[in-house]
Amino acid sequence: QVQLVESGGGLVQTGDSLRLSCTTSVDTLKPYGMGWFRQVPGKGREFLAAVKQNSASKYYSSVMRGRFSVSRDDAKNTVYLQMNSLLPEDTAVYYCAAGATISGFGLESEYGYWGQGTQVTVSS
Repeated sequence: QVQLVESGGGLVQTGDSLRLSCTTSVDTLKPYGMGWFRQVPGKGREFLAAVKQNSASKYYSSVMRGRFSVSRDDAKNTVYLQMNSLLPEDTAVYYCAAGATISGFGLESEYGYWGQGTQVTVSS
């Protein structure tokens, strides 16, 4: 059992920056691929970024337009998503997820563990 807790969401204005955190219950983070997704009502989860298991390789969806970056702190077993130049269309619930063997292609089915999500709202 892996527990994930997202935090750092909130209400911001267009152009602002926000840093989301994903705290995990694991004692070692390296064996897990970690991903970030977001979801709006009525739609499925959209892949944003990931760090592959046992690797420094990072993957990003084209929808990020170079504005988001993912990082991890293995000492704290925590993953981050830095979001810059936020836009109203970035408004969504943001989720972190963990998987044993992710490909980096953004396949939702590869992630067996999910956090509860944190709301990000960007006003015009």
